[in-house]
Amino acid sequence: MTDTTWDAIVIGGGAAGLSAAQALGRSLRRTLVLDGGAPRNRFAAHMHNVLGLDGTPPLELLTRGRAEAEAYGVEFRAATVRAVRDAGSDGDDDGGSPGVGAPLAPGGSVSIELDSGPVLRTRALIVATGVTDALPEIPGLAERWGQSVLHCPYCHGWEVRGQRIAVVTTAPIGLHQAKLLRQWSDDVTVFTAGLVGPDGASALDAGTERAMLARGMRLVPMPVAEVLGSGAQVTGVRTADGREYGVDAIFTGFTMVPQDAFLSGIPLQRTETPMGVCIAVDPMQRTSHPRIWAAGNVVSPAASVPLAMGAGNMAGAAANAALVDEDYALAAGSVA
Repeated sequence: MTDTTWDAIVIGGGAAGLSAAQALGRSLRRTLVLDGGAPRNRFAAHMHNVLGLDGTPPLELLTRGRAEAEAYGVEFRAATVRAVRDAGSDGDDDGGSPGVGAPLAPGGSVSIELDSGPVLRTRALIVATGVTDALPEIPGLAERWGQSVLHCPYCHGWEVRGQRIAVVTTAPIGLHQAKLLRQWSDDVTVFTAGLVGPDGASALDAGTERAMLARGMRLVPMPVAEVLGSGAQVTGVRTADGREYGVDAIFTGFTMVPQDAFLSGIPLQRTETPMGVCIAVDPMQRTSHPRIWAAGNVVSPAASVPLAMGAGNMAGAAANAALVDEDYALAAGSVA
């Protein structure tokens, strides 16, 4: 084995990637984590709904997780991946169903090209690169993202309970977010322009509109032109007609773009989700390529930290199990 050949390489050092790496390290696998250093939740001051770690800063979790993985022999490298390619005998994947091709063809591998440095080879690859959040292009919104402009009611609803909440919809799925938020406050204003789909039809039907109004919610059809505030704190919303609405917090949607362009050279099966098109995986997080697993937001954009951690752990354990089977096949071949 050369310096650039690994049992497993994990691309991504967030919650899913670190959980996968820890499982592999504890399985005595020579494991490398390639981390770009820009976790999705870096804008948030605290995490919530993480059992035993409620209120922990996200970067603290990652620092602790990395130290734990390093204690099991996992190595880390700051790097950006340019491309992933087949490099061995089981690389002629046809893009079939996730998890297909169950045993690994002995001796196969995957190569990873970095923006700089040597080409790496690995017997198993775990993709945990997450997504990029493409925020609405509304002045005043991006600079308050993760502070008083939010997206997840379960992550942030408790902290703004009882306050004046605005929901700036950007897609039909925003209706679900708007309905949820009434649970945390009786002062909710929904800006509904974003509920109109590509076909010109609104997700807000007459019956739902009546029900929301009956619960005391305000519905504003005018598009939002600007988010108002002082520093990180939102104070209001200005609509296209110049009217201002005082608010204490904004929830909004955005386009989630999976960070998986480096996989374009491998015909992985994809699946349509409410959040967009993502890599398809089986219950063990295996993709349609026998040596590639994927976990976390890159395959499930709405997954919270605990869900990403669980998926990463599953991917790491599943990759190790596949390598165990390959080890036995290689041993049998050597004595045949």
